[in-house]
Amino acid sequence: MNKNIYYIVFALMLTFSLSACNDWLDVNPESQVEDNELFESESGFKEALAGVYSGMVSEATYAKEALYGAYAVLAQEWINVPTSYQDLIAYNYDATSPTNLFANIWRSNYNAIANDNNLLKAIDENRYKFSGNNYNIIKGEALALRALLHFDLLRAFGVSYEVNANMPSIPYSTELSYRVFPQLSVRDVAEKVIADLKEAEQLLKVDPIYTGEEVTESDDNGYLMHRTLHMNYYAVKGLEARVYMWTKQYDLAKAAAEEVINSGKFSWATPPAIISQGTNNYPTTSEHLFALDDVNLSNRADNYFNENVNTSSFSLDATTLLDYYDSETTDYRYLYQFASGTNYDYVDNRYSTKYWSPSSSSSGGANRLPIIRLSELYLILSEIDYRNGGTGLDRLNELHSARGVGDLDMAVDYYDTLIREYRREFIGEGQLFFLYKRLNYATILRSDVDPIAEKIYTFPLPQSETSAAQREANR
Repeated sequence: MNKNIYYIVFALMLTFSLSACNDWLDVNPESQVEDNELFESESGFKEALAGVYSGMVSEATYAKEALYGAYAVLAQEWINVPTSYQDLIAYNYDATSPTNLFANIWRSNYNAIANDNNLLKAIDENRYKFSGNNYNIIKGEALALRALLHFDLLRAFGVSYEVNANMPSIPYSTELSYRVFPQLSVRDVAEKVIADLKEAEQLLKVDPIYTGEEVTESDDNGYLMHRTLHMNYYAVKGLEARVYMWTKQYDLAKAAAEEVINSGKFSWATPPAIISQGTNNYPTTSEHLFALDDVNLSNRADNYFNENVNTSSFSLDATTLLDYYDSETTDYRYLYQFASGTNYDYVDNRYSTKYWSPSSSSSGGANRLPIIRLSELYLILSEIDYRNGGTGLDRLNELHSARGVGDLDMAVDYYDTLIREYRREFIGEGQLFFLYKRLNYATILRSDVDPIAEKIYTFPLPQSETSAAQREANR
């Protein structure tokens, strides 16, 4: 595994696709390109960046485990899960299946980081090859991706700030080399994540989504279209808000979240947009700050949210789903983001429709894997308001209004309310588990395991990593 992380042979994965038919992506997806050939032109850098995005669309991470798979299972979001998750749902981390799953998460993200670093190593000395603002945008995206990939590893394999920011966690890899990068503390990794994000933010101030520049297919083959399928300027700000919450820098998190909301670039999905014929925009794509494009999403939905293959599917039952939404049957999420089983044996099952493909392949909502969404920023601002002595209600009720639900009164425990809202809003998106972890919460709903005593919030480092690189304990 060390070899995969620290001196991977660069092999492009060019299955990444955009809604636009870009000539620069019309290449053989199985080809391997030598670095000196790949970076001879601007198009090579575009292909290299596409390869990083493509590599992230893996069931080991962002196409399954980091969304509706492992992280949702750990948060006890589903009632029915595939049998392969039985050890994970019981937090038996030493069993074979969880051990392999954690190793695959580690390997997948560091492989993507290695390919990203290869691009970053070459880009400055080839700056003269770029047209327009493409140097800034491609480098900005690459830095933002490196930050995202490391931060998600930190959230998984490092303890939270609530526990010990000085605890050893993960390496921060900044180049493609034989050198073994040192294991850093949680605090040091977070600082490097923020440094990459701040540099990316400055570079991406020429991003069309930020400047308002209109881009068409005739402009550079439409390369700068569909910015929410890239780590654009506002995705960087959204990720900054998430990281600053993790590092307890609440004023900075507030400023980042408010900048995105006040930009007016993102809007709540309305029921007509969600259910309109030919769209079926279940993932609420108008709210995506950043999403990955998964050309195999329809097949994954058939495999994991389908009563016809129920033994490998994730689902709830009718009673639990109603409880999740506090019996608010007008909630758009309850109404439109779940489908009932039709077979007699599974008629009580409820399957998420978030990853069902739209009925029209031309729909702007096709094949989206949501990574950062607008609603998270409202929940961040609600929590910050509560931490600052407020009720947290204003932003929560804005979200409720957008989901067709009446206003809340805070007669109940705020953090219980926040956790339940994260579960309603982000079911199958991998965010709830990390809310529990960030808060170092003493209980997980629907589980009788003590997550703090059992150290379930932090994954053990892969065995090959601890033995080969002699890492310190991370838990």
